[in-house]
Amino acid sequence: MRPMRLPRKFSMTQRAEFARVREYGKSRPGRYLVVSVLQEPELDHFKLGFIVTKKVGKAHLRNLLRRRFRAIIQKHGDQLKTDRYIVTIARWRAVEASFHELEKDWLKQARHFGLLKEVPE
Repeated sequence: MRPMRLPRKFSMTQRAEFARVREYGKSRPGRYLVVSVLQEPELDHFKLGFIVTKKVGKAHLRNLLRRRFRAIIQKHGDQLKTDRYIVTIARWRAVEASFHELEKDWLKQARHFGLLKEVPE
């Protein structure tokens, strides 16, 4: 399975989009990250946002986490349902986690929200 490429149109760029997800969406904390989701029937594809604050660490660590979050989405993006805003917020201990631990934590939250399409076996 080839990883999905993330076009720019999948990124949340407007501050108002983040504010709507925060105000009207649902959040669920994990060990290393918090995932917030807002269902929007008018969306024809999902939109992603990543928040990695300075509390997490220096710039190179924040960039590393953003790259890891993007890699997780690229790996599992073809399984995501299309009509959602998804915001991933890094917690302070996320820099201590390996890629596998972050992926496991993100997938656990995604399954809770029903973000993943059912794959027939």
